[in-house]
Amino acid sequence: MKEQIQKKLNDSPVLRWTALVLVASSMFFAYMFVDVLSPLQTMLETQRGWNADTYGTFASSEYFLNVFVFFLIFAGIILDKMGVRFTAILSGAVMVLGGGIKLYAISPMFAEGNALYDLLNSFWTSFPATAKLASAGFAIFGCGVEMAGITVSKAIVKWFTGKEMALAMGLEMAIARLGVFAVFRLSPFLADLGTPDVVRPVAVVCGLLCIGLLSFIVYSFMDRKLDKQLGEEANGEPEEPFKVSDLGILFTSKTFLIVAALCVLYYSAIFPFQKFATSMLENRLDMATADASALFSWFPIGAMVLTPLLGWYLDNKGKGATMLILGALLMSVCHLIFALYPLDGSASGFAVAYAAIIVLGISFSLVPAALWPSVPKLVENRYLGSAYSVIFWIQNIGLWAFPIIIGKALIWANPGVEAGGQYDYKVPMLIFASLGVLAFVLGIWLKAENKKKGYGLEDANIKK
Repeated sequence: MKEQIQKKLNDSPVLRWTALVLVASSMFFAYMFVDVLSPLQTMLETQRGWNADTYGTFASSEYFLNVFVFFLIFAGIILDKMGVRFTAILSGAVMVLGGGIKLYAISPMFAEGNALYDLLNSFWTSFPATAKLASAGFAIFGCGVEMAGITVSKAIVKWFTGKEMALAMGLEMAIARLGVFAVFRLSPFLADLGTPDVVRPVAVVCGLLCIGLLSFIVYSFMDRKLDKQLGEEANGEPEEPFKVSDLGILFTSKTFLIVAALCVLYYSAIFPFQKFATSMLENRLDMATADASALFSWFPIGAMVLTPLLGWYLDNKGKGATMLILGALLMSVCHLIFALYPLDGSASGFAVAYAAIIVLGISFSLVPAALWPSVPKLVENRYLGSAYSVIFWIQNIGLWAFPIIIGKALIWANPGVEAGGQYDYKVPMLIFASLGVLAFVLGIWLKAENKKKGYGLEDANIKK
Protein backbone atom coordinates (compact mmCIF):
# COMPACT_ATOMS: atom_id res chain seq x y z
CA MET A 1 0.00 0.00 0.00
CA LYS A 2 2.82 2.40 0.87
CA GLU A 3 4.47 1.73 -2.50
CA GLN A 4 1.21 2.56 -4.27
CA ILE A 5 0.89 5.87 -2.41
CA GLN A 6 4.45 6.85 -3.34
CA LYS A 7 4.06 5.88 -6.97
CA LYS A 8 4.55 8.88 -9.26
CA LEU A 9 2.50 9.73 -12.33
CA ASN A 10 5.36 8.90 -14.69
CA ASP A 11 5.64 5.43 -13.15
CA SER A 12 2.28 4.66 -14.71
CA PRO A 13 2.67 3.63 -18.38
CA VAL A 14 -0.84 4.85 -19.19
CA LEU A 15 -0.29 8.31 -17.73
CA ARG A 16 3.18 8.93 -19.14
CA TRP A 17 2.06 7.85 -22.63
CA THR A 18 -1.04 10.02 -22.27
CA ALA A 19 1.22 12.97 -21.50
CA LEU A 20 3.23 12.13 -24.62
CA VAL A 21 0.11 12.01 -26.81
CA LEU A 22 -1.01 15.43 -25.56
CA VAL A 23 2.27 17.20 -26.33
CA ALA A 24 2.81 15.26 -29.56
CA SER A 25 -0.65 16.20 -30.87
CA SER A 26 0.24 19.87 -30.45
CA MET A 27 3.39 19.30 -32.51
CA PHE A 28 1.31 17.41 -35.10
CA PHE A 29 -0.80 20.51 -35.70
CA ALA A 30 2.27 22.78 -35.58
CA TYR A 31 4.05 20.74 -38.26
CA MET A 32 0.92 20.95 -40.41
CA PHE A 33 1.02 24.72 -40.22
CA VAL A 34 4.76 24.88 -40.96
CA ASP A 35 4.19 23.29 -44.38
CA VAL A 36 0.61 24.28 -45.17
CA LEU A 37 1.79 26.49 -48.06
CA SER A 38 4.69 24.27 -49.16
CA PRO A 39 2.62 22.34 -51.75
CA LEU A 40 1.15 25.61 -53.07
CA GLN A 41 4.23 27.46 -54.31
CA THR A 42 2.94 27.50 -57.89
CA MET A 43 -0.50 28.78 -56.77
CA LEU A 44 1.17 31.51 -54.72
CA GLU A 45 3.03 32.61 -57.84
CA THR A 46 -0.14 32.85 -59.91
CA GLN A 47 -2.59 34.13 -57.25
CA ARG A 48 -0.36 36.35 -55.12
CA GLY A 49 2.51 37.21 -57.47
CA TRP A 50 5.21 35.56 -55.35
CA ASN A 51 8.15 34.42 -57.48
CA ALA A 52 10.70 31.82 -56.31
CA ASP A 53 12.86 34.47 -54.62
CA THR A 54 9.84 35.90 -52.75
CA TYR A 55 8.71 32.43 -51.74
CA GLY A 56 12.20 31.50 -50.51
CA THR A 57 12.43 34.67 -48.40
CA PHE A 58 8.96 34.01 -46.97
CA ALA A 59 9.87 30.39 -46.15
CA SER A 60 13.00 31.54 -44.31
CA SER A 61 11.06 34.10 -42.24
CA GLU A 62 9.87 31.36 -39.88
CA TYR A 63 13.32 31.40 -38.32
CA PHE A 64 14.16 35.12 -38.51
CA LEU A 65 13.30 36.15 -34.93
CA ASN A 66 14.75 32.96 -33.50
CA VAL A 67 18.09 33.69 -35.16
CA PHE A 68 18.51 37.46 -35.13
CA VAL A 69 16.60 38.38 -31.98
CA PHE A 70 18.00 35.26 -30.24
CA PHE A 71 14.48 34.28 -29.26
CA LEU A 72 15.38 30.60 -29.06
CA ILE A 73 18.12 31.34 -26.54
CA PHE A 74 15.59 33.28 -24.46
CA ALA A 75 13.11 30.42 -24.92
CA GLY A 76 15.60 28.00 -23.40
CA ILE A 77 16.18 30.30 -20.45
CA ILE A 78 12.40 30.72 -19.99
CA LEU A 79 12.03 26.93 -20.08
CA ASP A 80 14.74 26.32 -17.49
CA LYS A 81 13.52 29.16 -15.26
CA MET A 82 9.73 28.86 -15.59
CA GLY A 83 9.27 25.16 -16.28
CA VAL A 84 7.61 22.99 -18.88
CA ARG A 85 3.93 23.82 -18.45
CA PHE A 86 4.30 27.64 -18.52
CA THR A 87 6.51 27.46 -21.60
CA ALA A 88 4.23 24.96 -23.36
CA ILE A 89 1.15 27.18 -22.99
CA LEU A 90 3.13 30.28 -23.98
CA SER A 91 4.47 28.56 -27.09
CA GLY A 92 0.97 27.42 -28.10
CA ALA A 93 -0.41 30.94 -27.72
CA VAL A 94 2.43 32.43 -29.78
CA MET A 95 1.80 29.90 -32.55
CA VAL A 96 -1.89 30.83 -32.68
CA LEU A 97 -1.04 34.55 -32.82
CA GLY A 98 1.50 34.14 -35.61
CA GLY A 99 -0.76 31.80 -37.53
CA GLY A 100 -3.61 34.30 -37.38
CA ILE A 101 -1.42 37.07 -38.79
CA LYS A 102 -0.26 34.84 -41.65
CA LEU A 103 -3.84 33.88 -42.44
CA TYR A 104 -4.92 37.54 -42.52
CA ALA A 105 -1.97 38.45 -44.76
CA ILE A 106 -2.98 36.11 -47.59
CA SER A 107 -6.74 36.66 -47.20
CA PRO A 108 -8.84 38.92 -49.48
CA MET A 109 -9.27 41.32 -46.53
CA PHE A 110 -5.61 42.34 -46.87
CA ALA A 111 -5.58 44.11 -50.21
CA GLU A 112 -5.09 47.47 -51.87
CA GLY A 113 -7.00 50.15 -49.96
CA ASN A 114 -6.22 48.58 -46.59
CA ALA A 115 -4.09 51.08 -44.65
CA LEU A 116 -1.56 48.49 -43.50
CA TYR A 117 -1.38 47.01 -46.99
CA ASP A 118 -0.68 50.43 -48.53
CA LEU A 119 1.97 51.14 -45.89
CA LEU A 120 3.76 47.84 -46.49
CA ASN A 121 3.48 48.33 -50.23
CA SER A 122 5.21 51.73 -50.05
CA PHE A 123 8.71 50.26 -49.63
CA TRP A 124 10.68 47.27 -50.95
CA THR A 125 8.21 47.10 -53.79
CA SER A 126 9.81 43.98 -55.31
CA PHE A 127 8.59 42.06 -52.24
CA PRO A 128 4.75 42.04 -52.17
CA ALA A 129 2.92 43.50 -49.17
CA THR A 130 1.11 40.18 -48.67
CA ALA A 131 4.48 38.43 -48.41
CA LYS A 132 5.78 41.03 -45.95
CA LEU A 133 2.91 40.58 -43.50
CA ALA A 134 2.78 36.80 -44.02
CA SER A 135 6.51 36.67 -43.26
CA ALA A 136 5.97 38.66 -40.06
CA GLY A 137 3.25 36.26 -38.95
CA PHE A 138 5.36 33.25 -39.91
CA ALA A 139 8.28 34.65 -37.90
CA ILE A 140 6.07 34.99 -34.80
CA PHE A 141 4.71 31.49 -35.37
CA GLY A 142 8.31 30.28 -35.72
CA CYS A 143 9.11 31.56 -32.25
CA GLY A 144 6.22 29.53 -30.88
CA VAL A 145 6.93 26.31 -32.76
CA GLU A 146 10.64 26.24 -31.89
CA MET A 147 9.86 27.05 -28.26
CA ALA A 148 7.35 24.20 -28.33
CA GLY A 149 9.97 21.88 -29.80
CA ILE A 150 12.48 22.34 -26.98
CA THR A 151 9.68 22.27 -24.40
CA VAL A 152 8.34 18.96 -25.66
CA SER A 153 11.87 17.51 -25.68
CA LYS A 154 12.38 18.47 -22.05
CA ALA A 155 8.90 17.23 -21.13
CA ILE A 156 9.72 13.80 -22.58
CA VAL A 157 12.99 13.69 -20.65
CA LYS A 158 11.00 14.61 -17.53
CA TRP A 159 8.44 11.82 -17.97
CA PHE A 160 10.63 9.10 -19.49
CA THR A 161 14.09 9.31 -17.89
CA GLY A 162 15.16 5.78 -16.96
CA LYS A 163 12.29 4.43 -19.04
CA GLU A 164 11.56 4.36 -22.80
CA MET A 165 12.99 7.83 -23.52
CA ALA A 166 14.31 7.29 -27.07
CA LEU A 167 11.16 5.38 -28.00
CA ALA A 168 9.03 8.22 -26.63
CA MET A 169 11.03 10.83 -28.55
CA GLY A 170 10.75 8.69 -31.65
CA LEU A 171 6.99 8.39 -31.31
CA GLU A 172 6.64 12.13 -30.73
CA MET A 173 8.62 12.81 -33.90
CA ALA A 174 6.56 10.20 -35.77
CA ILE A 175 3.28 11.86 -34.76
CA ALA A 176 4.65 15.29 -35.71
CA ARG A 177 5.77 14.01 -39.11
CA LEU A 178 2.36 12.51 -39.69
CA GLY A 179 1.32 16.17 -39.72
CA VAL A 180 3.64 16.74 -42.69
CA PHE A 181 2.09 13.79 -44.54
CA ALA A 182 -1.39 15.04 -43.71
CA VAL A 183 -0.82 18.61 -44.85
CA PHE A 184 0.85 17.63 -48.13
CA ARG A 185 -2.30 15.64 -48.85
CA LEU A 186 -4.83 18.02 -47.33
CA SER A 187 -3.52 21.40 -48.44
CA PRO A 188 -3.83 20.93 -52.24
CA PHE A 189 -7.21 19.22 -51.75
CA LEU A 190 -8.59 22.14 -49.72
CA ALA A 191 -7.04 24.71 -52.04
CA ASP A 192 -8.73 23.13 -55.08
CA LEU A 193 -12.20 22.77 -53.54
CA GLY A 194 -14.49 24.84 -55.72
CA THR A 195 -12.62 27.96 -56.81
CA PRO A 196 -8.85 27.46 -56.29
CA ASP A 197 -7.81 29.46 -53.22
CA VAL A 198 -4.64 29.40 -51.09
CA VAL A 199 -6.52 30.84 -48.07
CA ARG A 200 -8.75 27.84 -47.36
CA PRO A 201 -6.07 25.36 -46.15
CA VAL A 202 -4.37 28.00 -44.00
CA ALA A 203 -7.68 28.81 -42.27
CA VAL A 204 -8.36 25.14 -41.50
CA VAL A 205 -4.90 24.52 -40.06
CA CYS A 206 -5.11 27.73 -38.00
CA GLY A 207 -8.15 26.18 -36.32
CA LEU A 208 -6.10 23.07 -35.58
CA LEU A 209 -3.44 25.25 -33.91
CA CYS A 210 -6.11 26.33 -31.43
CA ILE A 211 -6.79 22.68 -30.62
CA GLY A 212 -3.05 22.22 -30.11
CA LEU A 213 -3.05 25.04 -27.56
CA LEU A 214 -5.87 23.27 -25.70
CA SER A 215 -3.78 20.07 -25.67
CA PHE A 216 -0.92 21.94 -23.99
CA ILE A 217 -3.34 23.34 -21.40
CA VAL A 218 -4.65 19.87 -20.56
CA TYR A 219 -1.07 18.56 -20.33
CA SER A 220 -0.21 21.35 -17.87
CA PHE A 221 -2.56 19.87 -15.26
CA MET A 222 -0.72 16.54 -15.44
CA ASP A 223 2.64 18.30 -15.31
CA ARG A 224 1.63 20.27 -12.22
CA LYS A 225 0.75 17.09 -10.34
CA LEU A 226 3.99 15.38 -11.38
CA ASP A 227 6.00 18.41 -10.25
CA LYS A 228 4.28 18.25 -6.87
CA GLN A 229 5.14 14.56 -6.52
CA LEU A 230 8.75 15.09 -7.57
CA GLY A 231 9.08 17.93 -5.09
CA GLU A 232 7.63 15.89 -2.24
CA GLU A 233 9.84 12.89 -2.95
CA ALA A 234 13.12 14.74 -3.55
CA ASN A 235 15.84 13.58 -1.19
CA GLY A 236 19.20 15.03 -0.25
CA GLU A 237 20.57 18.28 -1.67
CA PRO A 238 18.40 20.00 -4.27
CA GLU A 239 19.69 20.19 -7.82
CA GLU A 240 21.83 23.25 -8.48
CA PRO A 241 19.59 25.81 -10.24
CA PHE A 242 20.15 27.01 -13.80
CA LYS A 243 22.36 30.08 -14.26
CA VAL A 244 22.71 32.13 -17.44
CA SER A 245 26.47 31.60 -17.16
CA ASP A 246 25.79 27.90 -17.90
CA LEU A 247 25.39 28.89 -21.54
CA GLY A 248 29.15 29.41 -21.63
CA ILE A 249 29.63 25.70 -20.88
CA LEU A 250 27.69 24.82 -24.00
CA PHE A 251 29.55 27.17 -26.32
CA THR A 252 32.92 25.87 -25.09
CA SER A 253 32.09 22.16 -25.37
CA LYS A 254 33.64 20.76 -28.56
CA THR A 255 31.44 17.67 -28.61
CA PHE A 256 28.27 19.68 -28.05
CA LEU A 257 29.21 22.05 -30.87
CA ILE A 258 29.89 19.09 -33.21
CA VAL A 259 26.38 17.81 -32.48
CA ALA A 260 24.94 21.29 -33.08
CA ALA A 261 26.83 21.71 -36.36
CA LEU A 262 25.76 18.26 -37.55
CA CYS A 263 22.19 19.19 -36.69
CA VAL A 264 22.21 22.45 -38.67
CA LEU A 265 23.79 20.85 -41.73
CA TYR A 266 21.41 17.90 -41.77
CA TYR A 267 18.19 19.79 -41.08
CA SER A 268 19.13 22.55 -43.57
CA ALA A 269 18.98 19.89 -46.26
CA ILE A 270 15.60 18.58 -45.05
CA PHE A 271 13.19 21.32 -43.96
CA PRO A 272 14.12 23.90 -46.65
CA PHE A 273 13.92 21.05 -49.18
CA GLN A 274 10.34 20.37 -48.03
CA LYS A 275 9.43 23.94 -49.00
CA PHE A 276 10.55 23.38 -52.60
CA ALA A 277 9.95 19.64 -53.01
CA THR A 278 6.50 19.87 -54.59
CA SER A 279 7.66 22.41 -57.15
CA MET A 280 10.79 20.34 -57.85
CA LEU A 281 8.74 17.21 -58.51
CA GLU A 282 6.27 19.16 -60.65
CA ASN A 283 9.14 20.32 -62.85
CA ARG A 284 11.27 17.14 -62.91
CA LEU A 285 8.39 14.71 -63.48
CA ASP A 286 6.00 17.04 -65.33
CA MET A 287 3.26 16.46 -62.72
CA ALA A 288 0.27 18.45 -61.51
CA THR A 289 0.65 20.19 -58.14
CA ALA A 290 -1.71 17.82 -56.31
CA ASP A 291 0.05 14.75 -57.73
CA ALA A 292 3.52 16.07 -56.87
CA SER A 293 2.38 16.96 -53.36
CA ALA A 294 0.83 13.50 -52.92
CA LEU A 295 4.07 11.86 -54.07
CA PHE A 296 6.21 13.86 -51.66
CA SER A 297 3.75 13.25 -48.82
CA TRP A 298 5.26 9.75 -48.54
CA PHE A 299 8.56 11.27 -47.37
CA PRO A 300 7.63 11.49 -43.67
CA ILE A 301 5.99 8.06 -43.70
CA GLY A 302 9.31 6.20 -43.67
CA ALA A 303 10.44 8.40 -40.80
CA MET A 304 7.12 8.03 -39.00
CA VAL A 305 7.25 4.22 -39.10
CA LEU A 306 10.95 3.72 -38.43
CA THR A 307 11.72 6.44 -35.86
CA PRO A 308 9.90 4.70 -32.96
CA LEU A 309 11.54 1.39 -33.90
CA LEU A 310 14.94 3.04 -33.99
CA GLY A 311 14.15 4.69 -30.67
CA TRP A 312 13.45 1.25 -29.20
CA TYR A 313 16.74 0.01 -30.67
CA LEU A 314 18.62 2.95 -29.16
CA ASP A 315 17.02 2.33 -25.77
CA ASN A 316 18.02 -1.33 -25.80
CA LYS A 317 21.08 -1.61 -28.08
CA GLY A 318 22.56 1.87 -28.64
CA LYS A 319 24.66 2.83 -31.72
CA GLY A 320 23.43 6.44 -31.82
CA ALA A 321 26.57 7.93 -33.42
CA THR A 322 26.57 5.25 -36.10
CA MET A 323 22.96 6.08 -36.97
CA LEU A 324 23.89 9.75 -37.43
CA ILE A 325 26.58 8.81 -39.95
CA LEU A 326 24.33 6.47 -41.92
CA GLY A 327 21.46 8.98 -41.99
CA ALA A 328 23.67 11.76 -43.39
CA LEU A 329 25.03 9.42 -46.07
CA LEU A 330 21.57 8.32 -47.23
CA MET A 331 20.36 11.90 -47.38
CA SER A 332 23.28 12.93 -49.62
CA VAL A 333 22.59 10.06 -52.02
CA CYS A 334 18.90 10.99 -52.32
CA HIS A 335 19.60 14.63 -53.12
CA LEU A 336 22.23 13.62 -55.69
CA ILE A 337 19.60 11.45 -57.40
CA PHE A 338 17.24 14.42 -57.63
CA ALA A 339 20.11 16.56 -58.95
CA LEU A 340 21.77 14.25 -61.47
CA TYR A 341 19.54 11.31 -62.37
CA PRO A 342 17.62 11.92 -65.64
CA LEU A 343 14.15 11.92 -64.09
CA ASP A 344 11.17 12.35 -66.41
CA GLY A 345 7.47 11.66 -66.50
CA SER A 346 7.94 7.98 -67.38
CA ALA A 347 7.11 5.08 -65.08
CA SER A 348 10.83 4.47 -64.41
CA GLY A 349 11.40 8.13 -63.56
CA PHE A 350 8.44 8.07 -61.18
CA ALA A 351 9.72 4.86 -59.54
CA VAL A 352 13.20 6.29 -58.98
CA ALA A 353 11.77 9.50 -57.51
CA TYR A 354 9.43 7.51 -55.27
CA ALA A 355 12.29 5.29 -54.04
CA ALA A 356 14.49 8.33 -53.34
CA ILE A 357 11.71 9.95 -51.30
CA ILE A 358 11.22 6.78 -49.23
CA VAL A 359 14.98 6.44 -48.59
CA LEU A 360 15.11 10.12 -47.63
CA GLY A 361 12.37 9.36 -45.09
CA ILE A 362 14.50 6.51 -43.71
CA SER A 363 17.39 8.94 -43.38
CA PHE A 364 15.08 11.34 -41.56
CA SER A 365 14.30 8.61 -39.06
CA LEU A 366 17.93 7.68 -38.39
CA VAL A 367 19.27 11.14 -37.57
CA PRO A 368 16.58 12.65 -35.31
CA ALA A 369 16.02 9.32 -33.52
CA ALA A 370 19.69 9.29 -32.56
CA LEU A 371 20.32 13.02 -32.19
CA TRP A 372 17.83 14.24 -29.59
CA PRO A 373 18.21 11.42 -27.01
CA SER A 374 21.99 11.96 -27.23
CA VAL A 375 21.85 15.51 -25.86
CA PRO A 376 21.07 14.51 -22.21
CA LYS A 377 24.25 12.39 -22.32
CA LEU A 378 26.33 15.50 -23.03
CA VAL A 379 24.87 18.10 -20.62
CA GLU A 380 23.52 18.39 -17.08
CA ASN A 381 19.76 18.36 -16.57
CA ARG A 382 19.69 21.85 -14.98
CA TYR A 383 20.53 23.45 -18.33
CA LEU A 384 19.10 20.77 -20.63
CA GLY A 385 16.41 23.15 -21.89
CA SER A 386 19.06 25.71 -22.78
CA ALA A 387 21.12 23.01 -24.47
CA TYR A 388 18.19 22.12 -26.71
CA SER A 389 17.51 25.80 -27.35
CA VAL A 390 21.13 26.47 -28.38
CA ILE A 391 21.04 23.53 -30.81
CA PHE A 392 17.71 24.73 -32.19
CA TRP A 393 19.08 28.28 -32.48
CA ILE A 394 22.13 27.13 -34.44
CA GLN A 395 19.83 24.91 -36.52
CA ASN A 396 17.55 27.87 -37.18
CA ILE A 397 20.44 29.83 -38.71
CA GLY A 398 20.59 27.25 -41.47
CA LEU A 399 16.81 26.95 -41.75
CA TRP A 400 16.61 30.74 -42.17
CA ALA A 401 19.47 31.01 -44.67
CA PHE A 402 18.88 28.10 -47.02
CA PRO A 403 15.36 28.87 -48.29
CA ILE A 404 16.73 32.28 -49.29
CA ILE A 405 19.80 30.67 -50.88
CA ILE A 406 17.68 28.13 -52.75
CA GLY A 407 15.22 30.77 -53.95
CA LYS A 408 18.06 32.92 -55.28
CA ALA A 409 19.80 29.88 -56.78
CA LEU A 410 16.59 29.06 -58.68
CA ILE A 411 16.38 32.59 -60.07
CA TRP A 412 20.10 32.54 -60.96
CA ALA A 413 19.92 29.13 -62.66
CA ASN A 414 16.65 29.93 -64.46
CA PRO A 415 16.89 33.44 -65.92
CA GLY A 416 13.72 34.70 -67.51
CA VAL A 417 11.34 32.09 -66.10
CA GLU A 418 7.87 33.57 -65.66
CA ALA A 419 5.56 32.96 -62.68
CA GLY A 420 4.41 29.35 -62.72
CA GLY A 421 7.04 28.43 -65.34
CA GLN A 422 9.46 25.50 -65.48
CA TYR A 423 12.49 25.59 -63.15
CA ASP A 424 15.70 23.55 -63.40
CA TYR A 425 16.43 22.28 -59.87
CA LYS A 426 19.90 20.82 -60.47
CA VAL A 427 21.84 23.56 -58.65
CA PRO A 428 19.58 23.65 -55.55
CA MET A 429 19.70 19.86 -55.20
CA LEU A 430 23.50 19.86 -55.43
CA ILE A 431 23.55 22.46 -52.64
CA PHE A 432 21.40 20.20 -50.46
CA ALA A 433 23.60 17.16 -51.25
CA SER A 434 26.76 19.04 -50.22
CA LEU A 435 25.25 19.71 -46.80
CA GLY A 436 24.74 15.97 -46.35
CA VAL A 437 28.37 15.26 -47.18
CA LEU A 438 29.53 17.75 -44.54
CA ALA A 439 27.13 16.23 -41.98
CA PHE A 440 28.58 12.79 -42.79
CA VAL A 441 32.10 14.05 -42.01
CA LEU A 442 30.94 15.54 -38.70
CA GLY A 443 29.24 12.24 -37.80
CA ILE A 444 32.55 10.42 -38.16
CA TRP A 445 34.26 13.08 -36.01
CA LEU A 446 31.55 12.77 -33.35
CA LYS A 447 31.95 9.00 -33.20
CA ALA A 448 35.70 9.41 -32.74
CA GLU A 449 35.17 11.94 -29.91
CA ASN A 450 32.70 9.60 -28.23
CA LYS A 451 35.18 6.72 -28.38
CA LYS A 452 37.88 8.94 -26.90
CA LYS A 453 35.87 10.53 -24.07
CA GLY A 454 33.19 7.92 -23.36
CA TYR A 455 30.00 9.99 -23.57
CA GLY A 456 27.96 6.85 -24.13
CA LEU A 457 26.51 7.89 -27.49
CA GLU A 458 26.87 4.30 -28.71
CA ASP A 459 25.48 2.84 -25.48
CA ALA A 460 21.90 1.74 -24.78
CA ASN A 461 19.71 4.20 -22.87
CA ILE A 462 18.10 1.58 -20.65
CA LYS A 463 20.60 0.30 -18.12
CA LYS A 464 20.20 -3.34 -17.19
